[in-house]
Amino acid sequence: MKQFAAILLWPMLMSAGPASGAPTFNKDIAPILYANCSNCHRPGEVAPFPLLTYQDAAKRAALIAGAVKGRFMPPWKAEPGYGDFAGERRLRDAQIALIEDWAKAGAPEGDPNAKPEPPKFVDGWQGGQPDQVLTIPVKYSLPADGPDQYRCFVLSTGQDKDVYLDGFEFRPGNRLIVHHALVYLDASGRAKERAAASPDGSYSCFGGPGVPVTGALGGWAPGVTPQPRDPALSLPIRKGTDLVIQIHYHPSGKPETDQSSLGLSFSGPPTKGRTSVMLFDHHLDMAPGDAHYVAKASLTLPRDLQLLGLTPHAHYLCKEMKVTATLPDGSAKPLIWIKDWDFNWQNAYRYRTPLDLPKGTRIDMEYTYDNSENNPHNPAHPPVRIHWGEQTRDEMAVVFLAVVLPARADIGELQREIRQQNIEQVLSQVETLQDLSDESLPPAATQRLTQLFNMFDKNGDGKLDADERAAMLKFVHDFEASAARQ
Repeated sequence: MKQFAAILLWPMLMSAGPASGAPTFNKDIAPILYANCSNCHRPGEVAPFPLLTYQDAAKRAALIAGAVKGRFMPPWKAEPGYGDFAGERRLRDAQIALIEDWAKAGAPEGDPNAKPEPPKFVDGWQGGQPDQVLTIPVKYSLPADGPDQYRCFVLSTGQDKDVYLDGFEFRPGNRLIVHHALVYLDASGRAKERAAASPDGSYSCFGGPGVPVTGALGGWAPGVTPQPRDPALSLPIRKGTDLVIQIHYHPSGKPETDQSSLGLSFSGPPTKGRTSVMLFDHHLDMAPGDAHYVAKASLTLPRDLQLLGLTPHAHYLCKEMKVTATLPDGSAKPLIWIKDWDFNWQNAYRYRTPLDLPKGTRIDMEYTYDNSENNPHNPAHPPVRIHWGEQTRDEMAVVFLAVVLPARADIGELQREIRQQNIEQVLSQVETLQDLSDESLPPAATQRLTQLFNMFDKNGDGKLDADERAAMLKFVHDFEASAARQ
């Protein structure tokens, strides 16, 4: 009798829907996926599978729950409460709990009428038609498998005069293999020379473009949308300046080609001054096996400014990043904290509202590295001694600060003041000639510093005592101040 009753009740049980209170895809999960995941998890994008339908998500419910619980996805590295950033893709704890509960309940679909409309994506330029489009001249061919590749492509604007850029947008030609891109400015022509030596018009580059650059426009990664145009903050690009696009390619499993583009939008001269300030620690010396190497740098702001955003950068060994501002009144303002840095998920972070930082604010950078065998990202087995450099087995410790000043004319003075501060910080640590043997410095810079050292080593003992070092620092300070007045 019980068996017969169960047979009669079976159709009712099948149509009864999810257990009371269990989240469903249509009501609870679809809104989360559409807002945070589908921009990359859709056909033609870099993600390995779409997440637009119930069928897409239900068969991967456990995988999705595990990825969001471990915060591997969505890829957003900045910790909450340490900077309020625009475009944040970090899920709230309540959203993660909903996805976990949905997976545990068997991934119920729910009422079809509760499902929101799937998102609609713009197929062309996300920020509107640009004024000029630059395209990589030759399709780049990527093998089916093998290691990730980092290539630099050099594009010329062809402008016969200075122009003012108030917006740019990188458009990947093949989203299956373009992992991310960074765009630099090169006024030296050296990037063009390197690219010309290769048949495909590009060259291999890892940590950066491999040439001295005069600035950076920003970058692109899956899910990133162009910044709003702001003519007041337009960026002057001098005639003859090249644009260098560094693209990170990830093999898809079959041979692919890419021919990405860059859209440029122009306006008139800026009414405010926008520039980039770099904070870095060049003196990296990580012993093999050191699982907790700390790099630090600091900078005191010589004038009031606004901080638009920041871009932290390191290579594979870095595991944690902190950047903090200490105001003149002694109060601390966290700028960013990344607990689990991943070179493959770099980002340029822009604040929702620019931060007003007064003169005298100290910016501190502290990065932690793991150069041990236990670091799965370590490219060297066994570990080797690591210094600053551009190559895969080198490291970096740098953060780019995007700042705004009241007028364009203020930029030169700010950069001079910061350059003077950096020189004085370096020289304040110099006691012997050995302290100047920094492989990251150009030979000409090392030669000039050596000449400066010898000038103030009055007794010729190869060392600078406190008085000699103080005299050298005063000379540098006075020289920079004199140069600024001329």
